[in-house]
Amino acid sequence: MSAKIKKGDDVIVLSGKDKGKTGKILKIIKGKDKPTKAIVEGANIVKKHTKQSATQKGGIESIEMPMHLCKLSLIDPKTTKASRVGFKFLKDGKKVRFFKKSGETLN
Repeated sequence: MSAKIKKGDDVIVLSGKDKGKTGKILKIIKGKDKPTKAIVEGANIVKKHTKQSATQKGGIESIEMPMHLCKLSLIDPKTTKASRVGFKFLKDGKKVRFFKKSGETLN
């Protein structure tokens, strides 16, 4: 099954504390029993306290946490707004994603 959102896509956050922020998908985390989540660059940042060890320096660092795919939407490059995504087959039998608002295809 093809995914509507993939690694490297530009997305906008639709809800939550980071509503309106944009960024690239860094990683997709699939789960059998859990819902699929994504890590977005610059969104859902939390402070993590780490203890010092022989190999690692201690302190407080900021990291991006995963968020549900239902909170994300792809950004249409023509309108620079959030748009839904669909699938269609080209004449050569290739399946591609396209934006429903503008009709433009994704790579």
